Amino acid sequence: MERPDEPEDEAFLTPREAAKLRRRHERQEIRRFTARKRGRHRPWVIAAAILGVLIVVSLAGAYSPLLAVRSIEVVGASRVNQAEITEALSDQLGRPLALVDAGAVKAVLVGYPLIASYSLESQPPSTLVVRIVEREPVGVLQSGSVYTLVDAAGVTIERSDQPIAGYPTLMVTGGPTSKGFVAAAAVIRALPTDLRARVASVSASTADDVTLTLVDSPAEVVWGSAEDSVLKARILATTMAATDPSQVNQYDVSSPSAAIVR
Repeated sequence: MERPDEPEDEAFLTPREAAKLRRRHERQEIRRFTARKRGRHRPWVIAAAILGVLIVVSLAGAYSPLLAVRSIEVVGASRVNQAEITEALSDQLGRPLALVDAGAVKAVLVGYPLIASYSLESQPPSTLVVRIVEREPVGVLQSGSVYTLVDAAGVTIERSDQPIAGYPTLMVTGGPTSKGFVAAAAVIRALPTDLRARVASVSASTADDVTLTLVDSPAEVVWGSAEDSVLKARILATTMAATDPSQVNQYDVSSPSAAIVR
């Protein structure tokens, strides 16, 4: 006798049929879970694919011969010979901008003592820009009949057998490695351009006894140490503006809170 159609309830199934039904339900649940998981991951997969394509395209463009170095532009050089630097870096011509050999460029530029620092810039499609910061002269050291223009680190910028105009003479004990030189250079660098142009010489035997002489006055300027030099420079400029420098013997700004005019 045939069994009438009934719902597939485990209460009416044989153990074998019930096990088969459970396995079918489990497979359905696994498929539903997997589908939901794939749906959640799909946006990330698409985004990763797009990013990968963009990276490949960018790398292909960066290393393309179309972006190879065809010209080198040197910016910021006044004392250093630009044409000489360009020629020295000519081995970078033809390289993709992204593959410029920074180590080789450094090896060339460190051979120029007048260069304090530099940076490299790529200007697509084909220009390599070398931005140079030259050493800033602070004064002239005299040794016999030789005049040497130096920066604050004591590096030689220019040497001549004639006085070098436009810079104060540095009269320091111990040369460019001494504490007196370091203090004198720091004072000069703190002076505004107009006041620096009025300084004839800077002397120092220690770090605490910097003294200036002026080109337009018999007065000397007692500076003391390089500490608070910006404030001292401002006070000196104000004091000089309020007096007749030709009638002054001494400006003492070693204690900036109590400047003295003699």
